[in-house]
Amino acid sequence: MGRYTGPKRRLSRREGIPLFAKDAKAIERKGAVAPGQHGARKRRRVSEYGLQLREKQKMKRMFGLLEKQFKRYFLQASKVKGATGLSLLQSLETRLDNVVYKLGFAKSRAGARQLVSHGHIRVMDKKVNIPSYNVKVGQTIALSSQIRDNTQVKKSLEDIGALPEWLQRQATVGKVLRIPGRDEMEQSIDEQLIVEYYSR
Repeated sequence: MGRYTGPKRRLSRREGIPLFAKDAKAIERKGAVAPGQHGARKRRRVSEYGLQLREKQKMKRMFGLLEKQFKRYFLQASKVKGATGLSLLQSLETRLDNVVYKLGFAKSRAGARQLVSHGHIRVMDKKVNIPSYNVKVGQTIALSSQIRDNTQVKKSLEDIGALPEWLQRQATVGKVLRIPGRDEMEQSIDEQLIVEYYSR
């Protein structure tokens, strides 16, 4: 599956929030100024469609997905009984690369994706190198023996704060205890706007 390989900081500036780990200081310094020559100009009033589009773009970029893949996640979520927006968020939160990031094995989702695609992650003691793999409740996620002594991984494990309550970790082995609730997922996203965007 493809991924975005262009400049990342401009994406954070466009959305007005730090989408990636290293962008927080830049956003703080420059404020929510859009990228490009005319980024500092006074912005026009955003339409309802514009708000919906920005929210969709924000969520898509946050999880490192391209349009086709993101739309497929939405279509799958719309077939699940219950709130579509919540189902969409839960399916993205339980992606293997996101779980690896939340467990503190990597400092960013992009770093977690690299760990997975390079074969350094084991799910239920089996190597899984698909970042979009959907982790189920009760499954264990562990670092492979070759990567445990990696400097970046060690630093990441030291720097992580409190884990989300739906995850558990002991040393380099983590476990999904349950599906996360809405209050345990990304708070900067209004998933209802995304549902409205695709329901036009």
